[in-house]
Amino acid sequence: MDRFKPYRDQLAALEKAGRKRQLSVPTGKDFSSNDYLGLARSPFLKEVAQTAIANGIAHGSGGSRLLGGNHPEHEALEDFAAAHYGAEASLFFGSGFAANTALFATLPQTGDLVLHDALIHASVHDGMKLGRAGFRAFPHNDCNALEQAIETWRASGGTGTVWIAVESLYSMDGDRAPLADLAQIADAHDAMLVIDEAHAVGIFGEGGTGLSGDIGRRENVIILRTCGKALGGEGGLLTMAKILREFFINRARPLIFSTAPSPLTAHLAQQAIAHIADNPSLQAGLANHIALARSCFADLRLSDGQDSQIFPVILGEDRLAVAVAQRLQGQGFDVRAIRPPTVPAGTARLRLSLTLNVTQDDIRDLSAALREALTLAEAA
Repeated sequence: MDRFKPYRDQLAALEKAGRKRQLSVPTGKDFSSNDYLGLARSPFLKEVAQTAIANGIAHGSGGSRLLGGNHPEHEALEDFAAAHYGAEASLFFGSGFAANTALFATLPQTGDLVLHDALIHASVHDGMKLGRAGFRAFPHNDCNALEQAIETWRASGGTGTVWIAVESLYSMDGDRAPLADLAQIADAHDAMLVIDEAHAVGIFGEGGTGLSGDIGRRENVIILRTCGKALGGEGGLLTMAKILREFFINRARPLIFSTAPSPLTAHLAQQAIAHIADNPSLQAGLANHIALARSCFADLRLSDGQDSQIFPVILGEDRLAVAVAQRLQGQGFDVRAIRPPTVPAGTARLRLSLTLNVTQDDIRDLSAALREALTLAEAA
């Protein structure tokens, strides 16, 4: 008996479809990471870490937040984040994925309904499956469809709370959610609005607070901001009403039964948030990169509504996306192919990510290399 046959068969099927993944160490000029502001290897955060360790900040928490793992650095970060983002309270998790999963597994109750954008992150899907509420998708960024879904559910007897789950900036298409319209819908239907700012925090908004602006200060709004990506570290912060933070501490299994994030990680996150707010040149530098790339890539097959540091080049066929990405990698550009199920079938793409780890000349060079690679691929 070959006990591993089911796994071999599935891997073989992925290989045949051009969808088998493998880990690779990044090499070449960075057009794939989410280190948008170049802080992950920055001298600033390196010095912060060295000083913190020298001053006795622990590099491990030693336990869950409720059992010996709650450190002053966790509480300092949460107090700072709540004040900085204009919320009553915040709570720190080991990752944005963990925060999202905990949220949707914990807060929506039996009899509630979660309505999520069709392109919402996988972490939300996992949380909903663990939760008590019903859930269904609405078409991407379609506020009319969302409102109709609420009205239909109410008309069919739904009496619980509606939870609306969206991203402020979608990671694979680079387009923005209509947050003002979504907030109006949430208010009109006494709904909760959950906004994932993972790819917007640090980059947009005053002081790098994200795209939600004053919407994030509302009682019926919860916002996730990751401490990875633009903040250069790891972890996830939820900002919310104080009563919801208290409920998390008592009911969120990913918080209760998981070793707390490192106190050092929490300290680094706090310093990164403050550093971005104090250095608007970081946001300005990335904005200049975005403007240049928009000009350089203007005639490429970008998704509708792209308006960010994420430039998706839609190629459609899985193997074509892989072939073009491999050619660019061979020329010294770290560009990755994104295939289903990460994106819908038939929309395999290159996800070009702009960071301050590259120069404007690098962007121009990639533009020329990409055009050549696409021409050769189409001729093959």
